[in-house]
Formats: sequence, structure tokens, C-alpha cells
Amino acid sequence: MALSRRLLPLFLRRGFPAAAAPARALSTAAAPAPAPPASASEEEDESSITVKGVRISGRPLYLDMQATTPVDPRVLDAMLPFYLSRYGNPHSRTHLYGWESDAAVEAARARVAALVGADPREIFFTSGATECNNIAVKGVARFYRDRRRHVVTTQTEHKCVLDSCRYLQQEGFEVTYLPVRADGLVDLAQLEDAIRPDTALVSVMAVNNEIGVVQPLEEIGRICREKGVPFHTDAAQALGKIPIDVGRMGIGLMSLSGHKIYGPKGVGALYLRRRPRIRVEPQMSGGGQERGIRSGTVPTPLVVGFGAACEIAAKEMDYDHRRVAALQQRLLDGIRAQVDEVVINGSMEHRYPGNLNLSFAYVEGESLLMGLKEVAVSSGSACTSASLEPSYVLRALGVEEDMAHTSIRFGMGRFTTEEEVDRAIELTVRQVKKLRDMSPLYEMAKAGIDLKSIEWSQH
Repeated sequence: MALSRRLLPLFLRRGFPAAAAPARALSTAAAPAPAPPASASEEEDESSITVKGVRISGRPLYLDMQATTPVDPRVLDAMLPFYLSRYGNPHSRTHLYGWESDAAVEAARARVAALVGADPREIFFTSGATECNNIAVKGVARFYRDRRRHVVTTQTEHKCVLDSCRYLQQEGFEVTYLPVRADGLVDLAQLEDAIRPDTALVSVMAVNNEIGVVQPLEEIGRICREKGVPFHTDAAQALGKIPIDVGRMGIGLMSLSGHKIYGPKGVGALYLRRRPRIRVEPQMSGGGQERGIRSGTVPTPLVVGFGAACEIAAKEMDYDHRRVAALQQRLLDGIRAQVDEVVINGSMEHRYPGNLNLSFAYVEGESLLMGLKEVAVSSGSACTSASLEPSYVLRALGVEEDMAHTSIRFGMGRFTTEEEVDRAIELTVRQVKKLRDMSPLYEMAKAGIDLKSIEWSQH
């Protein structure tokens, strides 16, 4: 039996026994008296968990798959040898340890490339999608800055893309931030009109991390190809979940992440097209690893895990998609059957089913989240959830501020069960009804009062 399967139960235990009394090596001290048996209430307290002042009965069920995914045990199996025995630096060229690590890295590179229809020589390993987005957006713009000083993106991109574009603006570049339609999709006519002769890059996210909307990549790629402009897409949420073919979709650069595909955290990959070749200016100086695009020692165990995750996804993508779609429908139907005034944010037709972003009218989002202590969900992106401001993605869709504040993102994946979905339905419905019972706004709305017509006085 593989080592990870022997270790996994230890990692997944809800609690651990109290530490044993310290050993009395080389001591003649009397052994401490055994502690009296714990009462039932004390045992119950020991089984609970307190984190940041919040006490819950045990580990919550996990429905935040857009933030991160658990490592698949098969991925861990592939990684462990490169922590324990095959720990060589893949850039060491003079001995077996380096050779076997280098071979493992290249095998993983081929697996990542196969999942997206790329040549392995077009895959460059990085620390994650954020680094890839920085290399792609800043790297292309800076390489072509003598001739091209304009970038096109959308208002709903990941924060690292938007911040990279703002950074370029400080360097004198012009950036067009395209609005999106109410369903979250980009308007292709607006996109085409925004491209100029001096446009260096078009960057549009494949699957949105907050609302799960799938952009029309093939159509965007066709427009960019006709205009002669490189097309970059942040595919961190798309890899292994929707089919990707970089050639058919006309993608020039693509950002990928390991931990969104049941692989390890801390590893990602940048796809960079060879023919016709796209050039970038490296953002990190060093030993010239990854053909100079990303210097730094390649972390062999993480890369091997990323490759294994891609190989598994290639085999199980269709099955995972059907199963997750059934779970999404079960969750949506279960909530809507018991609660009214529930709004789906983003297109349902063009959407990855593992992401269900819902707004509950007349409920405050943070209060709902605090009431759902037994369910790990998010009110938005994990990268911006520290902010109490309404989601900029939902605001870009035209969602009103009060509804944007009530949004909850349910993320389902490979290891989500029907029992977990049913429990999430039960807890969500209970909390929404509880908060609405305390809300005078809900009572007024049910009485037929138009809340928008009310002029609220200030005291």
C-alpha cells in the first residue's frame, strides 16, 4: 500500500488525542498521578474547534473549491518519492539525483502540455497563476513597448491582472478595461472595436473565479488572430474542468495553477506559444532556468504533483463535469424549493457548474457567512475576501450594491458528496430564514412596499 494512503487517515482526523505525559528519560522523579476521567461535557468541548474566536463542533464541510482544492491522494503518491529519496536538484547535470529529477520534471511538463494541446517546449513552470499573469501582462507589454503601448482587458479579471495593468499605466501604457454584460460575458463587438494598431495584448479570463462564467475563448482567439494581437487567458479556474485546445482557441499565452486542479500549492505553469513566436521580458533575474523565462530552482515534487493532477484530469474530466453538474442542480433546487428571492449571479448557460454564486435578497452577506460556520464557503474571491467592499466582479455585472453584499459562492468538486450538498442546503436555508425573520426590509417587501421608492431619513 502506498505511503500516502497510510498517512492520509492521520491528516483527515477531526481531532487528536491529548498529548501523552512527557517521558522521564534519565529521571528518578515520581510519575505524575493519572488525570481523572473527563466528563461528558469536557469530552464534547475537546471535540469542538475554536479558531479566531469562533467555536464550531468540528471541521466544516468544504464548499470553497474555487479558492483551492484538496490534493488528490494519487497526486500525493506521485510526489512523495521526490521528497524522500529522489530529492536531487533537476538542474544538477553531473549525477543520478539530478538526472532523475530532470526526467521527472520533463515528464510532468509533457503531461501539462497534453491537457491543453500544447508542445511541452511551450510550458514554463512558475510558482502559480499570479506569477504567470504578471509575466504575461507585464512581460509582453514591456518587450513590445517600442511599438505597442496599449493593453485590452476586462473589468472582471483576477486582481493580479488588473493590478499588473495598473502598474503598466504608471509606466505610460494605455489600458482599456472592457465592461461585461449582465451575464458576465464580454461583448465581442466591443472587444474587436477596442483593439488598436498599437495594442500589445488582449487578456481575458477563461473561467471567472467568482461567478464561474466561461468566456467564448475560441471567438476571442479568432478576433485576436485576425488583428495580429497576442491573446492571453488566465485559465487557473478552467484547467482540467473544461476542454482547452490552445491551437484551436488561438491562445498565445495562458496562466495555469496546480492547486485548483487537486494538485499542490506553490506551482503553476505559463503556456507561451512558439509559432508564431510570442516574446516576453522575464520578470525575475537569476540562473536562467526555464529557458530564461523564470529563473529559480524548479521544485521537483510540486511539478511532479502538478503533472500527475493534469494526467488524472485528462482521464476524468468528463466524469467529473457530469457529477459536479448534478451536484450543482441538487444544491440550486434544494435552496430554491425553500427560499424565495434567490438570484444566480452570472450566466447559467455559459458556466462551469462547480461554481454557483447566489445572492439572497434582504440578507447581509457577512451575517450569512458567520451563521454558516459549519460550511466553508466564500462571499467572493479568496484574494479579495478580506475587504468588506462589495465584489467588483458583481458590480461590473450591474448587480446592485445591496445584492452584491449578499452573495455566497458555493464551490463543488471531485470529492464533494451528495450528503455534503444536502447539509449545506439545510444550513443555508435555516440561516437565510433566520436573518429574514429579523429583517424589517423583508417584511416590508412581502407586504408589497417598493423599497426603492422610500426616502430614508437620516438621524
